[in-house]
Amino acid sequence: MTSLDKPTEDAQQDSRAVTEAALFEAFGGVRGMVETVVPGLLFVTIFTINKDLHSAAIAAIATSVLLVVVRLVMKDTVKHAFSGVFGVAFGVVFAMMTGNAKDFYLPGMLYTLGLALAYIITTLAGVPLIGLILGPVFKENLSWRTRNPGRKKAYAKASWAWGLILLAKCAVLFPLYWWADTTQFGWVLIALKIPPFLLAVWLTWVFLAKAPPPIDVFAEMEAEEKAEKERKAALAQERGEKAPTSHRREA
Repeated sequence: MTSLDKPTEDAQQDSRAVTEAALFEAFGGVRGMVETVVPGLLFVTIFTINKDLHSAAIAAIATSVLLVVVRLVMKDTVKHAFSGVFGVAFGVVFAMMTGNAKDFYLPGMLYTLGLALAYIITTLAGVPLIGLILGPVFKENLSWRTRNPGRKKAYAKASWAWGLILLAKCAVLFPLYWWADTTQFGWVLIALKIPPFLLAVWLTWVFLAKAPPPIDVFAEMEAEEKAEKERKAALAQERGEKAPTSHRREA
């Protein structure tokens, strides 16, 4: 290994570490996954045992709220927990309205289908959704669209991965929604909760780890502001030095 190789490897390692941290922040990490799975797991477990829709629904929504309270007490970010509460609440409303426990999962399935289409459509439109999600996390905003074609290509690949993986998940779940009984369907849905998500996150990490580093537009703005202040200070100092000189000439 030459001395020229080491900085390149260090830069790649730094890029991968930043990518991992950003993905954890954007998608909630292990804790976010647990908070996503637990309410639905509790719902299907209770319904499997006693076949009572009301007790299963109450347990699921109470658990979601409890997870938010825990995050508030710990002064942690609550966006992932809150999204879980809304998802569970919609599921409970659907199930209670129809009286069919299977409908508890329907809003989440429709959301997954909509999200899959959003990933694909935005990528075809040249603004891949994963780039819109991760751009602010990487402090690059939309600079990747016009200034960093390598990252735009990586974001497009990642968005295709998310879209196709979620479509494949829907292709399994929607037929089961019609054909399987509630208990069987619930356990299959829980089993498919994490693996597709982990696959999509891993592929996103692979694509972005090989992409050029993000352009930190916030750092650029701060540098521009600092340069502007220094320029104004230098201009003011120059004017201050010229003023006494002109007075001496007049005298």
